[in-house]
Amino acid sequence: MADKIQERTGEQRERALEAVRELIRWIGDDPAREGLKDTPRRVVDAYLEYFQGYDQSPEEYLTRTFEQVGGYDEIVLLKEIPFHSHCEHHMAPIIGKAHVAYLPTDKVVGISKLARVVKAYARRLQVQERLTAEIADCIQKVLEPQGVAVVIEATHACMTARGVNTPGVTMTTSRMMGVFREDQKAREEVIKLIGIK
Repeated sequence: MADKIQERTGEQRERALEAVRELIRWIGDDPAREGLKDTPRRVVDAYLEYFQGYDQSPEEYLTRTFEQVGGYDEIVLLKEIPFHSHCEHHMAPIIGKAHVAYLPTDKVVGISKLARVVKAYARRLQVQERLTAEIADCIQKVLEPQGVAVVIEATHACMTARGVNTPGVTMTTSRMMGVFREDQKAREEVIKLIGIK
C-alpha cells in the first residue's frame, strides 16, 4: 500500500492534476482563474478519499471473530449502514444505505467490521448490483455462516442529476445466500427484520 501512495505523490499525481485542469478547460472555464486555481489539487485529494477501497482488503476485516457468544444462534443484522460510492459508467455519486445480515454457524464478527466491508467495496467504481454481490460473497466466504442477506437501497446521480433527470428514485438490490435463499421462513424473517416491503 505504501508503494501505491508513493506512486501517487510523484509523476502520477502531476498527470492527475493536469487531467483535472484539462477537464476544466474542456467545459469552457479557465483553470488559472482564482476560484479554480486550487480545484485540481482538491479534486485529486478527494479522489484518493473517494476510491480508497482499492487499497483495502475487505476480507481482512472479517478475520478476527468470536466464538464465545453464549449459545447465540439467531440472525445478526446491521441496518442502514450509510455509504457513498461512484457509478463506473459516469463516475457520478451513488448514495445509499446497506442492510447486512448473517446467520452464524459457530462464530460472529464485531459489528463495525460489517460496516467496514460495505465501505471498502463502496469506495471503488461500482454498479449497485455488483456492490451487493461483493459484500455478500465476502461475508459468506470468510465467516462461512448458515446464510447471508444483503439489501442495498441507493440513489444514483447519473439518473437523478443527468440523463433522465428523475430525482427521488431509489434503487433496491438484494443478495440472499444459504438459508435466506433456500428457506422461505428464514427469508421472510430477515426481510421483516430489515423492514423492506
